[in-house]
Amino acid sequence: MLAQQLRHAGDEVLFISFTRQYPLWLYGRDYKDPSQHPLTAETEYLLDSINPLSWWRTLRRIAAWQPEMVVLPWWVPFWAPVWGYLGWGVKRLRPAPRLVFIGHNILPHEPSWLDVPAVRFALGRADGFVVHSAEQAAILHRLWPQARVVVTPLPTYAALADSAAPLPMPLPEDCPILLFCGMVRPYKGLDVLLEALPLVLTQQKVHLAVVGDFWGGTADYEAQIDRLGIAAQVTLHNAYVPNEVLATYVQRANVVVLPYRSATQSAVVQTAFGLGTPVITTAVGGLAEAVQDGVTGLVVPAENVAGLAAAVNRYLAEGLEAPFRQHIRAHQAQFSWANLVAVLHELKNNE
Repeated sequence: MLAQQLRHAGDEVLFISFTRQYPLWLYGRDYKDPSQHPLTAETEYLLDSINPLSWWRTLRRIAAWQPEMVVLPWWVPFWAPVWGYLGWGVKRLRPAPRLVFIGHNILPHEPSWLDVPAVRFALGRADGFVVHSAEQAAILHRLWPQARVVVTPLPTYAALADSAAPLPMPLPEDCPILLFCGMVRPYKGLDVLLEALPLVLTQQKVHLAVVGDFWGGTADYEAQIDRLGIAAQVTLHNAYVPNEVLATYVQRANVVVLPYRSATQSAVVQTAFGLGTPVITTAVGGLAEAVQDGVTGLVVPAENVAGLAAAVNRYLAEGLEAPFRQHIRAHQAQFSWANLVAVLHELKNNE
């Protein structure tokens, strides 16, 4: 989407992507996009994350193209070797392009002692950074006090709206649908939401749909659901779903609930907003910067079962869905891709 928007703005773009993004042993499966209509842009598939020969070939392609700026995304230390090599090589070119990182997670959610050395190695040659929350900017300034860091919201994924498809499993039609979606990992707090659900059900009839690839399997969550006696009120869809299915789940939901224990920002929030669906989330990372409490969603303290249940009940009892949807449409401009393009232009043109 960024490549498309840059080209739309009149930029020449060489978009390089992966022949292999992750080795199978790391995730246990291939994460190639299964969508019938994937988001696409003119792309050269050159880079293998674990094949240094492909890194060299990629650097040669960049050198031959002679860019003014090279933009690299950053989200986990797994990328430190390849990005460190490319950053070193890019800054040795003459004339040297400006090197900018778009930092989604400067440090990972599950920390280790290797994280900071890996980040310093991979990002240390950058001329500038783009991040999507003030918290991430603060982390960068702790590592490099003089770093040039621009904070701009993560844009919405409104492009998914045109790709909705029938759901592979039915959801109830007689009650509101709460949606938890995205890769299911402990820091995202699904267990907190499940604990809150019985408190919601004392006041509201609802159904929770959990959609995403479960990191570590579903057994612990299924045991929790059985213990709480809420199996009839929960649907688990354990899969990396195509764009078309994700769009339908988000549009079908009355609210997306993200009870994260920690976060930087969330592509799930921007997927929800791009499709017009309000969000209930927690005050961690940049989530409260993206979700305006009482305007486009509700924000509650993290790991607070009673508070989360109260927010869901308030949202439904006070009929907040309709006004929140109106506010999301009214605030879409702040999450436009044009804003991110303008930031990159500024970083390219200003020394």
